Amino acid sequence: MVTEGTETEPAYFGAIRDIINSSYPDKIQLNIHGIGNNTLTLFQKAKQLSDASANGYRHVWIVYDTDDFPAEHINKTAQLCVSESTDETTYHAIWSNQCIELWFLLHFSFLQADLHRSSYWPKLTEILSFQGLGSYEKNRMDMYQILYPYLDTAITNAEKLEKINTGKFPSDAAPGTQVHILLKKLKSYL
Repeated sequence: MVTEGTETEPAYFGAIRDIINSSYPDKIQLNIHGIGNNTLTLFQKAKQLSDASANGYRHVWIVYDTDDFPAEHINKTAQLCVSESTDETTYHAIWSNQCIELWFLLHFSFLQADLHRSSYWPKLTEILSFQGLGSYEKNRMDMYQILYPYLDTAITNAEKLEKINTGKFPSDAAPGTQVHILLKKLKSYL
């Protein structure tokens, strides 16, 4: 898994990696690389990491936010995942429009309004504070543990958004996320 984020995504998916790798060491190995590049460079780095791997990867998950990246870059990354996939390696575009915090919020409620990503953090702080869990910070290491009990709700809410966004490019699917696709694949290992 290669992420555009260098703090939030590696912390969240790192917790998932630790659970899976320790529980199924002979069956599945998850690797996380927080690259911190734009979407097109992110795909190229993911492809290089995959090509350089001695064992190869069957699935390469490219996790990125749309942020303020140009629409053509956001959409091209998703297109490259399809066009560059082979029988040996499948690339998956796991984008969030506008950011991963949308995925976090979907654990607590359905959100259909196209808000700027800076609006998500106060909403998360409000929810977490109400539960006595403090404020939301981008590099918070316990987000997976906090969110896990609500995973099914998040998947359901993300699938609703996916239906609403059917036929749209990732850059136009706001709000929208594909993180649920990855979590549905990993859920049985958690």
